[in-house]
Amino acid sequence: MKKFPTKADLRTELQNQIDDYTRQGGEIDQVPRGLSGRINPNESLQTPLFDGPKTNRTPIPEVVAALDSRQKKTGAKKPAEKRRREKVIYDDFGEPLRKVWVDE
Repeated sequence: MKKFPTKADLRTELQNQIDDYTRQGGEIDQVPRGLSGRINPNESLQTPLFDGPKTNRTPIPEVVAALDSRQKKTGAKKPAEKRRREKVIYDDFGEPLRKVWVDE
C-alpha cells in the first residue's frame, strides 16, 4: 500500500523549497491580509453573459474518424443471461405469505 505523506512531511518539504528559493536570491513579497487581486474589490464579480454572437465550431472530420477507428469494434453482444431472484408474495393485508423464485 502506498504511504501518503503526512501534513508534517508536506510542511517540511514546503519549508525546504522556500529556504532553497531564498538562498538562491529569490525574494518573497509580503501581501497585506484582505488585499484582493481585483481592481475594485468592493464591486461584485462580473458574470459572463451569453448575449454575444454564437461562435461556429471548426469541423475536424479526420480527427473524429481517427478516434472512431481506434475504438474496439465488438461483434454482436451476447444476450443477457436470465437471472433468478427471490420474490416475496404478500396477502391483502401486506403480510408476507411465501417466497418464490422468478426469472428476470
